[in-house]
Amino acid sequence: MTNKMIRIGTRDSQLAMWQAIRVQELLKNKGFESELVLIKSEGDLDLITPLYEMGVQGVFTRTLDSALLAGRIDIAVHSMKDVPTQPAKGIVAAAVLERGNYIDLLVPKNGTAFLEDTASQALVATSSIRRRAQWLHRYPQHNITNLRGNVNTRLRKLAESDWDGAIFAAAGLERTELRPANAVSLNWMLPAPAQGAILVVCREDDAASLEACSLLNHAETAICTKAERDFLRVLMGGCSTPISALAEISDDTIRFRGNIFSYDGRDHFSIELDEKLGNDAGDIGIKAGKRILEAGAHKIIEQIRKSG
Repeated sequence: MTNKMIRIGTRDSQLAMWQAIRVQELLKNKGFESELVLIKSEGDLDLITPLYEMGVQGVFTRTLDSALLAGRIDIAVHSMKDVPTQPAKGIVAAAVLERGNYIDLLVPKNGTAFLEDTASQALVATSSIRRRAQWLHRYPQHNITNLRGNVNTRLRKLAESDWDGAIFAAAGLERTELRPANAVSLNWMLPAPAQGAILVVCREDDAASLEACSLLNHAETAICTKAERDFLRVLMGGCSTPISALAEISDDTIRFRGNIFSYDGRDHFSIELDEKLGNDAGDIGIKAGKRILEAGAHKIIEQIRKSG
């Protein structure tokens, strides 16, 4: 029996296209033909409003998910960190691809001397309140300005601005082959839950698409990103909450690190946990979330809710 043509829904940015084409290549390797269907998202159409003012949860995924539920496409490809922890009714995860680079990068305008100057009131650009909070915790004397747009647009804005630098996800710059030679890895900055991972979703009643995409699933990445998103869900956070998480597997152990910051970076709570794979290791993100709340993180969450 001939496999059906799988319609892949994607945003039309360079990075989104890279992700969709990667899924298309992987499907072809498994014997499935597919075609791309380009769809504009709310996040792409509004390039001015800061993400944290757009109620960001799902801002880059809602339009694609609507097209999926309407039957215009068979699968949708998302940057996993943009996907709400609670999927839309009728939509299920079909595959998590092997994770790319999860690190954040600083792209400086004219060198990094300002990082060593404790008197510097440098101006650094980012639209992420997670990056903003962690940056201000480390460099409280600096100022943060908003930066929106796709990777190409943000690099252009940096070049045309008087900013000292801008923060990017390494995966986005590397996948589009736009990583500047002077980019600095921010190894001290914990990433967004599921940063660097790609999620493929489909309708829960589409057995054919679900079966095809399940062949692309990378088990280790799926385990780690589940833990990170469980942590996010327990803390009831989204893109508008300064929550970070990273789970990594080494030998037979999963190591989890997570934190939550106040918007201004002054207050924060962090946690680290290690679990042997198997047994209850699949719940490590939930455990970490509950423990950090018990340690006092609920105070930051209450502050954020009041300010929102």
